[in-house]
Amino acid sequence: MRIIGLTGSIGMGKSTTAAMFREAGIPVYDADAAVHDLYDQGGAAVGPVGDAFPGVVKDGRVDREALRQRVLGQPDELKRLNAIVHPLVGLDRVGFLKQAEADGADWVVFDVPLLFETGGHANVDAVVVVSAPPEMQRERVLARPGMTPERLDAILAQQMADAEKRARAHYVVDTGKGLEPARAQVKAIIANLRASAG
Repeated sequence: MRIIGLTGSIGMGKSTTAAMFREAGIPVYDADAAVHDLYDQGGAAVGPVGDAFPGVVKDGRVDREALRQRVLGQPDELKRLNAIVHPLVGLDRVGFLKQAEADGADWVVFDVPLLFETGGHANVDAVVVVSAPPEMQRERVLARPGMTPERLDAILAQQMADAEKRARAHYVVDTGKGLEPARAQVKAIIANLRASAG
């Protein structure tokens, strides 16, 4: 079984592109969704995150906004958080891989926002970067509830530049031209990967 790493900066259309891989029959592991579950009531991260960052656990779950305020622009705090969460996500991902293997999947997708930033690209067979023109990216993100230009800039400061991601990718999906062209690009990538894998 081979692994596709799917990544892209905020607002590039990565979640939509991940859904296209899923529609094509390739299992997708969503790292963000896994973290969401870990932070929810009964999640394995609630206790250790609450101990490390007092006050961020409310009603038995991690308050993501309160946690974000604690770590945004604080590299050491972010490192401390990642040291708690990344191993838990890793365990969850092992379970996903076992299930995909049992189901007979030949390829799987790891949907990881910070794939390059965390060094995860070294553990996949191919990297697909989702991209769009910067003005479209800003327009999409600023349309989200509660988003501000300052918050967007702070998020982008933690992410590798889109141009560098594209330069390091095996494949790029351009979502700036609409859904159907993006879907066609995904199908072409899958066909190419399967052909090159023999």
